Amino acid sequence: MIKIFNTLKRKKEKLVSIFPKKLNIYVCGITVYDICHIGHARTLIFFDLVCRYLNYKGYSVNYVRNITDIDDKIIIRSLECNKSYSELSNFMIQKMQHDCRMLNLISPNQEPRVTDHIIDIINMIQILYQKGHAYINHDGDMMFNLSTYKNYGLFLKNEKPLLIIKHKKYKNNYNKKQNSNDFVLWKRAKHNEPYWSSPWGDGRPGWHIECSAMNYKIFGNYCDIHGGGSDLIFPHHENEIAQSVCAHPGPYVNFWMHTGMVMYKDKKMSKSLGNYYTIQNCLKKYHVDVIRYCLTFPHYRSKINYTEDSLQQAYYAIKKLYSTLLGMKREEITEKHTNNKFYLQFISAMNDDFNTPKAYAVLFSLTKEINLFRKKDIHKANELANILLILSNLLGILYDNPNNFLKNRTSLSENQIKKIKILIEKREIDRKNFKWKEADIKRAKLKTMGISLVDTENGTKWHIDEKIKLEF
Repeated sequence: MIKIFNTLKRKKEKLVSIFPKKLNIYVCGITVYDICHIGHARTLIFFDLVCRYLNYKGYSVNYVRNITDIDDKIIIRSLECNKSYSELSNFMIQKMQHDCRMLNLISPNQEPRVTDHIIDIINMIQILYQKGHAYINHDGDMMFNLSTYKNYGLFLKNEKPLLIIKHKKYKNNYNKKQNSNDFVLWKRAKHNEPYWSSPWGDGRPGWHIECSAMNYKIFGNYCDIHGGGSDLIFPHHENEIAQSVCAHPGPYVNFWMHTGMVMYKDKKMSKSLGNYYTIQNCLKKYHVDVIRYCLTFPHYRSKINYTEDSLQQAYYAIKKLYSTLLGMKREEITEKHTNNKFYLQFISAMNDDFNTPKAYAVLFSLTKEINLFRKKDIHKANELANILLILSNLLGILYDNPNNFLKNRTSLSENQIKKIKILIEKREIDRKNFKWKEADIKRAKLKTMGISLVDTENGTKWHIDEKIKLEF
């Protein structure tokens, strides 16, 4: 039984799909006015993990992640770059998709762009207008009238924040809004701005309406899971619910899931604050598995403080997993694997609202078991190593060859490498002659030099242990 924390209900609920063994998932994607940063990566990677796991559990997942390719930021940036909005957005979409491939993300079933759904957006706005939920303000913008919707603030519950609207009418009839937090459905075009024709004038969509319209077009008026970063809960997802249920009465979304913010020095990582790290730059320095581990080891609903130390810790963790797989043979998964205690513990953790901290703990317990059996029962070690590989792949890691990940000998000179190999060869002779004490002395000497050994069926593998200063 899979349980998911529903942000709207503020509790874990049993995952029950609208249609048996089918799941429709909609995730708010990127606004493509600039290069993606590591804060975007957390949401992208987490919902990739969700889809991997739910597919593995037998669900037919229809995963949709939208692209916002027209908005104020895109227009402003395009003017700064002396490009059209479409040139800028197309370029940034290519960069985003490259980042997604490098992060080892499975492709969404659909990746709709706002500009491909203008007609659907206009149709939904027309419905809202005809039902009396929208009005045209003095500037010619089409606004959603919150006074016609009585359930606003569903995500906020009883917190009584200033954000909840009190629906006070302005005295001046020419104000842009009738109520203090009415929001834009359609923006009237200004001079030299891109626009599309609509029954109420040339313009472009507001931000909130795009997701409601695309969601309805693709899934109808009811979706299993809607996700995004926690910064979208209010007002974006609150406004989505308001306009969606007013246009097409019904529940709209079954489960709401939100990832915690990535912080830098206790402030939200964002382009506006200039405290962000691009995915491209991070991948130049760290293996993709290190990035994925760093962003998924904490529970997805918690905040992350992104630091160099956290990346280093992630590197050592991934290195330990790859080191455990050195020399192991791949096997097909069998029923015996799925009855293994580590397998069952991992599945239990993931079924509990994707509890990745517990899931990773299982993987590291498994590595200890593998290394224990490596010396006395290599067949059993191989069997456990394949379970480790199967479970790690569900998290989107350990797809690389262990030798590729651990190939970090370029920092050594030829003479240093030669010295290492001579010691390893002498140790191998000691082991063949059952001189275990002498062999252990040589292993310890290599350790003080900063070299770690892994004994396999195909000989001894070695790699640099970055935690130890190299001493030659």
